[in-house]
This record gives sequence, C-alpha cells and structure tokens, in this order.
Amino acid sequence: MSTESADSDNELRERITNFLRRNFPQIQMHGGSAAISHLDRETGEVHVQLGGACSGCGISPMTIQAIKTRMVKEIPEINEVHADTGMGHGADGDLGGTSGMSPSFPGESDSDSDEGPQAPF
Repeated sequence: MSTESADSDNELRERITNFLRRNFPQIQMHGGSAAISHLDRETGEVHVQLGGACSGCGISPMTIQAIKTRMVKEIPEINEVHADTGMGHGADGDLGGTSGMSPSFPGESDSDSDEGPQAPF
C-alpha cells in the first residue's frame, strides 16, 4: 500500500469515527461504544461493531439502521455499512437467535475492551 493510499484510508477512518461521534452521542452517553472493525475502501464497505451497553440493548437494531442509512448519505466513499452488536444479531443487526452472552454494562466486566465511557448518571 502506498503512503498516499494509507493516508487516504486514515482520513476516511477519521471521517467515519467523527460521523459516529457527531451523529450518535447517545451511544456514549448510555455506556455504549461504536468502532470500525473493518474498512474496505475499494468496495466502499465498512463494518461497525457496537459494544458496551449496546450489547443486549433493545433499541440497538434501530441504532444500527440509523447508522447504515445516514453514513451512506453523508460519506460518499461508503456504499455499504455492516453493523453488529455481537449479541446474536446477524451482521446487519437482524435478530437471529441468542448467542448465550449476557448484556455488558460499564463497571460489570473484568475486560474493558468493549466498554464505552462511564455514563454521566
């Protein structure tokens, strides 16, 4: 990968991250997190992983749909968004059985790798 290509990828990643922060502050306010798990600039596909309190949240399918709808409109390089909470939902948030995992909330887990910031309440 050339330096110019890597810079373009980094710039696109930064724009996606800023999009998530700007459009979905409630994710962080409620102890959730959203991160890019994979980005394919050539195909315009991005995979977003919701974690923390988003795992097991009843409205996460609506959050996923809003992310998918808004991101392709606001970021022209993105053609398709895949998002997942890791809680038995399909790659696009469709309910598909349970994974046997319990919801994670800030402060309840030994691992803080998928937790968002502490909720302000």
